[in-house]
Amino acid sequence: MEFPFDLAPVLGERFCVVDQHLRPAGRRGPAHRGDLEQQLRTVIDELGKASAKAQGLPSPVTSATRMETNRHVLYIMRDTEGRGAPKGAVIGFLKVGYKKLFLLDRAGAHIEAEPLCVLDFYIHESLQRHGYGRELFHHMLQSERVEPWRLAVDRPSGKLLAFLHKHYGLVDAIPQVNNFVIFEGFFSNRPGDPPPPPAPQAPRGADQALFPIGARLPAGGGGASVALQPQPGPRGGVPGARQPPTLPPTPGPGWSRGARAPPPPLQLSRARRPLSPTAGPWGGARVCWGLWGAP
Repeated sequence: MEFPFDLAPVLGERFCVVDQHLRPAGRRGPAHRGDLEQQLRTVIDELGKASAKAQGLPSPVTSATRMETNRHVLYIMRDTEGRGAPKGAVIGFLKVGYKKLFLLDRAGAHIEAEPLCVLDFYIHESLQRHGYGRELFHHMLQSERVEPWRLAVDRPSGKLLAFLHKHYGLVDAIPQVNNFVIFEGFFSNRPGDPPPPPAPQAPRGADQALFPIGARLPAGGGGASVALQPQPGPRGGVPGARQPPTLPPTPGPGWSRGARAPPPPLQLSRARRPLSPTAGPWGGARVCWGLWGAP
């Protein structure tokens, strides 16, 4: 699409990105700023009219006035090679923007989302089927950092659906009641990805090892576990453990029924000091006397 003015100061390089501020790419001083802004508005209005005519719409959905009142982004692709147009020509444009939508999944559940939406897409009729549409669309995906199956398309035409199917493999469309179309994989990571497998159970580590009551941890156990000594119960046992039955002492020689059982043998504590090399006939008794201060 050709224009009667030079497009280089208006659109700049091959791809021109325009938002609601409508700032032209050229900067030639304040005297020419008004002229460039007016020329940019003319380019946007003419592109919107051509897109509406190609899609058979009653009125354009893209215009400079609509751009000022919405937070949309317009990607304009310019012919920098000068194919028969000394002042340059516009190949096409792509308009996107984020919208809050209520979408339906395959199961019919309503999900509120705010995806990036394709709102208008147009390539001049004389330049179609030359790879320009894919080049423009790919530039938008890289700039917005979004995957194609994450997009929602507003009222896509048959040509646009065929374009998405051919270049990005988007086949299984999920129509919505709000005239938007999303594709399989919109609610997942990738189209056709299987559900993630369940996380495997972690093996029992050293801090979960089972040890007998009162047993010591083996050396090199990692230091993560602490062996706790069980607290004695009301009768000296471990709480909750079954206590063995108390048996009477074994009767010795000369014991008769009815007699009192003899006391258990006295347990002597081991001496803390080593035995003297001149121990007498009493052996350990002499050591005990030494501890108690006897001569």
